[in-house]
Amino acid sequence: MAKVLLLNGSPHVNGCTATALKEMIAVFEAEGIETELIQVGNKDIRGCIACGTCSKKGKCVFDDLVNETAPKFEAADGLVIGSPVYYAGPNGTILSFMDRLFYSTGFSKQMKVGAAVVSARRGGNTATFDVLNKYFTISGMPVASSTYWNQVHGFTAEDVKKDLEGLQTMRNLARNMSFMIRAIADAKGKYGLPEVERGAFTSFPDGK
Repeated sequence: MAKVLLLNGSPHVNGCTATALKEMIAVFEAEGIETELIQVGNKDIRGCIACGTCSKKGKCVFDDLVNETAPKFEAADGLVIGSPVYYAGPNGTILSFMDRLFYSTGFSKQMKVGAAVVSARRGGNTATFDVLNKYFTISGMPVASSTYWNQVHGFTAEDVKKDLEGLQTMRNLARNMSFMIRAIADAKGKYGLPEVERGAFTSFPDGK
């Protein structure tokens, strides 16, 4: 069975971001997609210190939720990152988590379907959305879209439940992700994965 991993970057377990993610989970379950929701935003997650230990040990030097999540991410067919908007950007905790999760894991993320979900009272959604999508686009992960930008509005969970268009966007996003996961699995079986070149690495060490 296909599986989608959902990350709640909000410190509120049942807040605005969780409301959006739960709307998606209901659709995934109806589509026969297994889900797991991981609460990140209320955990003590420090940032990457560029120590390079992960390249030697295959996991982050800080043995916390990042290392617990890594094998689940490897086994998943899709990843949803949910975050509230703080100062027109993602929650710092989810950013630290994503930096370490993506950098410390050596397994291929190619063709895992990614989606960012953002919650704000008013502004800053699209800027936050752009930041989160970059984890996918550097990793060969197709990005799922919906009928509007993947966002909900509200100050409380009850507010978000009144954002009918936002919830509709979440449901359509989950349907599109489900389709993409099945389509990619079918194409992978028929054609294999696309070739990935890794030879070039532009760093200009000679200063030219």
